[in-house]
Amino acid sequence: MGWIYSGKLYESKFQAGCYATRIREGESMSRSRLPRYVYVYRTKKGRYGVKYSW
Repeated sequence: MGWIYSGKLYESKFQAGCYATRIREGESMSRSRLPRYVYVYRTKKGRYGVKYSW
């Protein structure tokens, strides 16, 4: 199982959480394959990103 990282980092956890919700609901991907795991992570510099896996 490999992780797919989104290409953008966000300044706040709220912004990353909103993007993670869109991924969970399938708005940014095809509805046939929704990711099973979606997480918000924090980088060493304090920014936030989203990673997901099937």
